[in-house]
Amino acid sequence: MNTERRNLRNGLLFISPWIIGFTCFTAFPLFSSFYYSFTQYNLITEPVFVGWDNYRTLLLEDDLFYMVLGNTMYMIFIGLTFTTIVTIFIAILLNTKGIKGMSFFRVVFFIPTLVPFVVLAILWIWILQPDSGIVNSLLGIFGIDGPGWFSSPIWSKPGFIFMATWMAGNMILIYLAALGDIPHSLYEAASIDGANAFHKVIHITLPMLRPAILFNAITGMIGVFQSFAEAFIITDGGPDNSTLFYSLYLYRNAFQYFNMGYASAMAWILLVIALAITALFFSLSKRWG
Repeated sequence: MNTERRNLRNGLLFISPWIIGFTCFTAFPLFSSFYYSFTQYNLITEPVFVGWDNYRTLLLEDDLFYMVLGNTMYMIFIGLTFTTIVTIFIAILLNTKGIKGMSFFRVVFFIPTLVPFVVLAILWIWILQPDSGIVNSLLGIFGIDGPGWFSSPIWSKPGFIFMATWMAGNMILIYLAALGDIPHSLYEAASIDGANAFHKVIHITLPMLRPAILFNAITGMIGVFQSFAEAFIITDGGPDNSTLFYSLYLYRNAFQYFNMGYASAMAWILLVIALAITALFFSLSKRWG
């Protein structure tokens, strides 16, 4: 055996654990779900091929599907926009030079990302309790009657948005890293030209943060589509299906109704929607640049 073949064999042997793991736990489930999306399958009987029936039912007959999609789009385009604005603002504050104890505050904003989802859900149920929660108690001090939050169809999604913003330490960390790469000479030149702090943020900081904003927007969008534990524990999709998000509805079809074919079709539609929104984000980023 010549040296080239021996090196190829050794290389394949070294990466064989990854190849086996990828084949068993990624490639096989992926192609299986694509096949099941064209079948009627309930985990008990053999899959029955039904063609495009699952997709046609989802897109043309399932009214709940569009409510679920609307809830999820709300969290992406309104919730993620709010989270992005808040995290950029916090990152700019945490990037301020010459203030003692700034490292402590950076740690404080990152700690919520380490909290397990179950603990996080229980914590926010307590924080946003309509009668005795911290938020409504503070609003009551100023004479404001706080909303029902998770028990209200109108305020349930804003409650989840506040919770997502509270645990967005990873986004803040990425923005801090991007802010550190902005040349200070740009701000000095802007100061010489008479620019104030607001002008510097609009014309220097935000354009230079464009790659980080795009990255956080795409990963945040994927995170919203995968969001399951919080809604499952706190509201289980209620009230009035106002927090029935895509992953939770997919879970119900797969593991409560045992309609695996229907759930697989939902998963593939989700992939198409995610790709379309990603392409939209890239297009908006190029136009902004």
